[in-house]
Amino acid sequence: MRLAICLLTLSITGCSVGKYEYSSEAEKRVDMTVTGIPTILGVGTLGTTIPLNADYSLTAAHVAKYSLYRVKSRHPECDLAVVYHKNGNVPAPRFRNGFMGDKINLYGYSFISAMPVASTGTNLVNTGLKNDWNKLSCVVVASDAGVVQGMSGGAVYNASDDSVAGVIVGYSNRINDIKTGKTLYKNVSLYVPYARFKDWLDEAIKS
Repeated sequence: MRLAICLLTLSITGCSVGKYEYSSEAEKRVDMTVTGIPTILGVGTLGTTIPLNADYSLTAAHVAKYSLYRVKSRHPECDLAVVYHKNGNVPAPRFRNGFMGDKINLYGYSFISAMPVASTGTNLVNTGLKNDWNKLSCVVVASDAGVVQGMSGGAVYNASDDSVAGVIVGYSNRINDIKTGKTLYKNVSLYVPYARFKDWLDEAIKS
């Protein structure tokens, strides 16, 4: 993977970027979780999880924090967590790291409609992301695929071979060049690539 050449601007606005639409395929690949954060309707916000096997699911750490699932392992640097969840006899997803310029498909749930949604796009660039859940050392990938709040914890698939390339963790209204401050990309989705969590995930689901 290319080294990070830009730094994420942390001013995130709105609740979505890009285009996304209802997808029955998303319903087959990811699950919806209701977090414990109350909304104006008194229901709670939504997040997404990725079934790994009969007992565990993968999601964003900020989704796991407020969900009803018990956390088995949280990544030390990235916004990721493995949670206990009875998934039944689900096929284990196949993971593969992607590359810049690759086509990808994103799957998750919309907090607006509580429906499964999907989007398509291209990997643009590696970028830094630092917040309460993600350390700057955990470089993420920015893409032009659409994303809406609630898709956090959802799956990013490599379009070429239908393998899982990473986990959705958010979006930003722009990415600036770290040296010049010039805006390189606007309205991007962000995900943690498989290369950043492969060893941790293997260890987390051993038992």
